Amino acid sequence: MRLVLAIFGMMMLLNIQAQQVKIIPEPVSMTVKKGGFIITPHTKIVSLKENQNQVDFLNDYLQNAYGFKLKVTNNLKQKGIKLLTANFKDSLAKAYKLSVDANGVQIEGKNEGLLYGISSLVQLFDYNSNQKSFTLPFVQIKDYPRFGYRGLMLDVGRHFQPVSYVKRVIDYMSMYKLNNLHWHLTEDQGWRIEIKKYPKLTEIGGWRNGTIIGRYPGKGNTDERYGGFYTQEEIKEVVAYAQKRFINVIPEIELPGHSSAAIAAYPELSCFPNESTLKYYPKDCKWAGDTVGKFVQQTWGVFDDVYDPSKEYTFQFLQDVLDEVIALFPSKYIHIGGDECPKTNWKRSAQVQAFMKKNNIKDEHALQSYFIQRIEKYINKKGRTIIGWDEILEGGLAPNAVVMSWRGEQGGIDAAKQKHDVIMTPNSYLYFDYSQVRKDDSVTIGGFIPIEKVYSYNPIPKELSKEFHHHIKGAQANLWSEYITNSSKYEYMLFPRIAALSEAVWTNPAKRSWNSFEKKLTNEMKRYQLLDINFSTGMFDLDAKAIPSKKEGSVLWQLSSKDLGAKIEYKQNSNDNWTKYTKPVSISQTGTSEAKMNSRFVKNEQRIKQDFSFSKSTGAKISLQTKPSESYPGDGAFTLVNGIINQVGLQNSSQFLGFSGDDCEAHIEFEKLIPINKIVISTIESEGSWIYNPKQFEISYSVDGKNFSTLIFDQNKVLKKLRNDYNYDFSINTDISSAKYLKVTVKNYGLIPDTLPGGGHKAWLFLDEIAVY
Repeated sequence: MRLVLAIFGMMMLLNIQAQQVKIIPEPVSMTVKKGGFIITPHTKIVSLKENQNQVDFLNDYLQNAYGFKLKVTNNLKQKGIKLLTANFKDSLAKAYKLSVDANGVQIEGKNEGLLYGISSLVQLFDYNSNQKSFTLPFVQIKDYPRFGYRGLMLDVGRHFQPVSYVKRVIDYMSMYKLNNLHWHLTEDQGWRIEIKKYPKLTEIGGWRNGTIIGRYPGKGNTDERYGGFYTQEEIKEVVAYAQKRFINVIPEIELPGHSSAAIAAYPELSCFPNESTLKYYPKDCKWAGDTVGKFVQQTWGVFDDVYDPSKEYTFQFLQDVLDEVIALFPSKYIHIGGDECPKTNWKRSAQVQAFMKKNNIKDEHALQSYFIQRIEKYINKKGRTIIGWDEILEGGLAPNAVVMSWRGEQGGIDAAKQKHDVIMTPNSYLYFDYSQVRKDDSVTIGGFIPIEKVYSYNPIPKELSKEFHHHIKGAQANLWSEYITNSSKYEYMLFPRIAALSEAVWTNPAKRSWNSFEKKLTNEMKRYQLLDINFSTGMFDLDAKAIPSKKEGSVLWQLSSKDLGAKIEYKQNSNDNWTKYTKPVSISQTGTSEAKMNSRFVKNEQRIKQDFSFSKSTGAKISLQTKPSESYPGDGAFTLVNGIINQVGLQNSSQFLGFSGDDCEAHIEFEKLIPINKIVISTIESEGSWIYNPKQFEISYSVDGKNFSTLIFDQNKVLKKLRNDYNYDFSINTDISSAKYLKVTVKNYGLIPDTLPGGGHKAWLFLDEIAVY
């Protein structure tokens, strides 16, 4: 028997020696040695009472994952898992040391540092729920975070989540050493926090009479009352739970825009208290319930009914609200929104205009700055600091404000240069409501941010000189909830991208490697299964895209999966037999190609059908003179001539390019001279998302690439065909007898009028295909 046990023990140790230690986020330094220490349900946690929160965190995790807890002793001579308080230097105050050797496990740190060590320790366990004995590899880890702010934003304004789930999100953050939960509590679609002085905020503002069905503008309305809110006792409960996990909870009270729910409760906050909410409601969205009076919004977007800055009542209301909020949240930071505030009602209100004139406020942007600065002064007097979205830069930045840069990185760069602290959260990298796969099986807001892109993010912009780097405090991901109605989808959109976020904000770039992370992630997915987390396996999906071919008039259909062992087959028409995929497939005519894949990471066989529509420009050489937005880069310039016509609007952003306020100028070169009788330009329009069709088209053509002739077509003089809810085709008759070089300039709509959604902002231009006939 002893021989059998000895052999078993040697096999376990040999397995440990061969095992790679996989920690997410990657530690600063880690040394793996030969040997292992065995943990069983009889192992003791050695700790003093001052570390009770950390003990509870470890035992809660073990109970949830493996069904047992460990007993605790304060006998420091006892072998087991020792949690020791250690005071590191100020710069390493959040650091920890983790060692596993023949004497057991020892974690050194203080407060959150000790908890971070436990977060790494539990990743040394096997991810098998039936296992009760674990051999942890001998390892030495020294670790500390790169950034002090590592956050996640949870939007409960559009779709409400119960306290139990908010706590679960906090646990998820603890798994990955994130330390700031930004809690988005008020919106046009719902007010979620009890304010005792203003009970109507939750009685009325916490509920809407219906919600649009499906993607904006919707296929109808649920006609069901929807909502919910947190009592102050529940808020205290969440804050206390987060504190035990050393997570700071930052409340967001939106102002001066995104305030429809508050105005529904107290109409006198509006510039026009007697105007019905229906006046501001998009005509193509269905409304439910009464139509006279103020109501909580039932669809998504930006609405003109905002707080009236000319009324003292508005500021007294907000100060009263903030008094109660500040009493509930010990956070140094209070987020006051400041984003997407239309100026339409301010411009048409005689009272607001008179107020501006009296107070020498030059324009509505300066009025927003006045609003933000007045609120900031009040919050500063309470010993707190405001955070605002990057729009608070417009009209002049409040003196002590922290800027949260979401519209790319430029707002953060500008703020840092003005010596303001910045939290980076660009929508091009860290918006987790965007799709993580090219073809999602459920509705998302659009966009495409795969996990690789999240992982590649560096919160320090390349354009920012070193002297301002210290103003970049960190980064956070945002999980907006227009199309996230339940906790299961929250998890699906969050995992596994939260793991990539953690390494982006914790680990120094020199220690980061996508190839290494990808291997760790495969193992990490076993943990998700262990913890019953609904995660996306999208990174292993069958991916298909059209890429340039060296052969004129054709494209290559590239099929791939990150599961290198996956079996991929294809056929080019329905009558063909399935062929094993070995290299990109040449496509040279209009038709439908199909592909299928079986993967060990994806439960069911995956199939893709792709329609190709060929024209003279399909597969042609193309370049862009203006780069598209980082949020909507498609597959680069080739997106416009790849033969794939978008049929699903915003759902698949790899099929279109997006330009924010910019024109698109595309240069196309053909192999030989050709006649060009017609050009069809495919676009997307969704006014509620500030996406507008172009105002003009310029077609320049040449036989030699030097001398060009130009044709100009106004949008209203071109044949326009609506293909479905969002997709348009503009057919331009050109009658060009001969050309080899073609310049197609699609003019952006420009500044959106105040009377339309997004008024006062630059319009988006979305282009799908340029087809030449």
